[in-house]
Amino acid sequence: MGNWTNFEFETPLFLWGLLILPFLIFWFYYSHKKSTASLTVTTVSGFKLKKSILAQLKPLLYVLKIVAIALLFIALARPRNVEVSKKTKSNKGIDIVMAIDVSGSMLAKDLKPNRLEALKEVAADFVEKRPNDRIGIVVYAGESFTQTPITSDKGIVARTISEIHYGQIEDGTAIGMGLGSAINRLKDSKAKSKVVILLTDGVNTAGFIDPRTATELAKELNIKVYTIGIGTNGMAPFPYAKDRAGNLVYRRQKVEIDEDLLRHIASETNGKYFRATNNLKLESIYEEINKLEKTKIEEFKYYNYQEEYRIYVIAALVLLLLEYVLRNTLFKSFI
Repeated sequence: MGNWTNFEFETPLFLWGLLILPFLIFWFYYSHKKSTASLTVTTVSGFKLKKSILAQLKPLLYVLKIVAIALLFIALARPRNVEVSKKTKSNKGIDIVMAIDVSGSMLAKDLKPNRLEALKEVAADFVEKRPNDRIGIVVYAGESFTQTPITSDKGIVARTISEIHYGQIEDGTAIGMGLGSAINRLKDSKAKSKVVILLTDGVNTAGFIDPRTATELAKELNIKVYTIGIGTNGMAPFPYAKDRAGNLVYRRQKVEIDEDLLRHIASETNGKYFRATNNLKLESIYEEINKLEKTKIEEFKYYNYQEEYRIYVIAALVLLLLEYVLRNTLFKSFI
């Protein structure tokens, strides 16, 4: 009777009709007892007793009727199999570019193991949670470049993040250029929502693009910018040189972040400014951005119903026909 994986009854109230079956059994039994002829004699010693198999099989007619009635109630309950197929559609796509500071100060150890590695871990997790969006990566220090254009291939984005390292471009902190490169990647985007996540741990000290000019351009293009200042409050161990073995040497320095600039960028573009002073705070910031920039997903379900009631109706009719034929042929003289 088909596949029973997603079996259901469309009108299960008819199954309550099965409760009358015990009463039917009693009624058939009672009516059969009344219709059976009896003769009282003082002794049967003079009779040769021979049991008739047809008489013993007579209750089979009632069984056929009861089973047929039960099958009809089940058929009325409309048993069926349901195959459900789902299709999701993202009708509010978001294009996101993460502009990541890779200057030497990102190796500071106020986040563990350092700012850059902590960011890479959190950013990779953020990408994994955005399956329906396109994401690009821009890195900047003294200059900037696009590490990965906007793509829906999360594997490429994750691999790009894992390969980010200090020293891949000239040192410095060109916030304006980092923001400008990110905007350049989004300016031709057809997405309904365009977002830049700009992360830095310092003050704009390099580049030929003023951060405020880049902010005005983002505003004109309706690009929202979330800014993140990364670094603890007070002092932190910064790299300042290398020893003879080539290992970085650290000393404690004051953490300086141009928070006024980052607040201005976020405010002018309807974004939000965050300060990540430790690993947990950085993680919670990306979680909040993930919640703020929700992609609207529509799920369409398609139902394919395979009706199973016909087999029960056919079985019931077969049993009733069989009962009728037997009652009027083989069992006719006994009823």
